Amino acid sequence: AMTGCVLADRVSGLLGKESDAEEAVSPADSEETLPVIFYDPPTIEVVSEASEEVIEEEPEEEIYDDAAKIYSKHAASREQLTLTFAGDVSFAEGYANMSTLYSQEFGIHDCIMKEVMDEMRGSDIMMINNEFPYSARGSAREGKKFTFRAKPENVVLLDDMGVDIVSLANNHAYDYGPEALMDSIDILKNAKIPFVGAGYNLEEACKPVYFRINRKTIAYVSATQIERTASPDTKEATADSPGVLRTLDAAKFTEVIRNAEANSDFVVVYVHWGSENTDLVEQSQRDLANKYVEAGADLIIGDHSHCLQGVDYIGDVPVFYSLGNFWFNSKTVDTCLVRVTLNSDCQISNVKFIPCIQKGCKTYLADNENKVRIINYMQGISNYAGFSPEGDITRSDTDHNTQNGQNTSPSKRVETPEPDVALPMPEALPLIDSEDLNQ
Repeated sequence: AMTGCVLADRVSGLLGKESDAEEAVSPADSEETLPVIFYDPPTIEVVSEASEEVIEEEPEEEIYDDAAKIYSKHAASREQLTLTFAGDVSFAEGYANMSTLYSQEFGIHDCIMKEVMDEMRGSDIMMINNEFPYSARGSAREGKKFTFRAKPENVVLLDDMGVDIVSLANNHAYDYGPEALMDSIDILKNAKIPFVGAGYNLEEACKPVYFRINRKTIAYVSATQIERTASPDTKEATADSPGVLRTLDAAKFTEVIRNAEANSDFVVVYVHWGSENTDLVEQSQRDLANKYVEAGADLIIGDHSHCLQGVDYIGDVPVFYSLGNFWFNSKTVDTCLVRVTLNSDCQISNVKFIPCIQKGCKTYLADNENKVRIINYMQGISNYAGFSPEGDITRSDTDHNTQNGQNTSPSKRVETPEPDVALPMPEALPLIDSEDLNQ
């Protein structure tokens, strides 16, 4: 029943990862030719400081393989890699943030401020949660309070933002049914934006994305815990139907993580979990995080709560329980970017929390006063993680959490949403600026 979740270990040869996984390659798999596109990059010249001798190194081959989800990237530095993350993003039509975007001279560049955009575009690999499908097809899920859908052409906004990979494992990817989800998958593929956590079928939804960069392999996997019912609105993919990958039960997703760990040097887990508008981390989140680490996760990034949640360490693995809304609506909320730096051996050398604020449909880098406030707040809701005044995070032997079981999030008071002015749309869509309040 689980075979659809295993990416064939034939990828290890292409990834350049030496592992015991080679023993699992079947003769049929090893004979298959992957549809990899190769280019002819220039020779890399390295100058020795001691002798100034020019040494020619064999360049890495260029890879863009949508079938196996393996992609090559060039890093800004050969000595380190920067992985940057943001939380929930919405391009859904009819909502205030998109109305604001259309009214700006420079579009998204007037909605995400330059200092924030520079951080995103300057990262080697930038990831967000894509909280909607791109489609003009399908019908809104009956009885669902908020349903999101974006114009297909707005997928270009991801490139403008410097996004390299998105998660589709959330409770809105299926808002307009299977047709819209399949459109979204096709549109992302055509735009050359890799995605994780959903697919035409379970096999595709389970496949990690692998980036070959600096002769190392970084794996990304994603799943959703939401909605937590036996029959969710957001359908899980099956062997022959589209949907998301779910992790209400950890078994299927931990298999995905183990497979990714066997074929990579570093595994990023991006997960949609917890409850909305609370900074209290639930025991279910902690239980899942422990299972992910046992399976091979090197970094865990969470979202869904629409507000920030704390940070913890499980062993040496940083766990960010929620990055909150990044660019989602007009509400004023604290948010962030998280930047993780890896050294040449793919070990974490720095973890940085970059405070930001979403306000009036725009996302700003926090000024000094708000930076201090947000970092102090994060310290108080985090466990075995210490924050420096500049936002650098390290593992701590002290539990810093002071919540005492109380929700201290500024988002805890959810007011009745007021309609916002939006541009005329070609069809009737909700003109509401609201948090996602799905159960």
